[in-house]
Amino acid sequence: MFIAFIILAGLSLFFAFKTKRMSLLTIPVIAFTVYFIVQIALVPLPLMDTIKFIFSLQ
Repeated sequence: MFIAFIILAGLSLFFAFKTKRMSLLTIPVIAFTVYFIVQIALVPLPLMDTIKFIFSLQ
């Protein structure tokens, strides 16, 4: 999955500079945010317990 994010970031960077539209650089950020939310939703614990667990990791 990491390789997919690297490719997505590279393509976004290439097309952002080619078309001179810097708004294309938000695509990798949005994709990573959506991926993070989906991964949290897949945890079989209730949402608040999952968030407490994530922030209690050291």
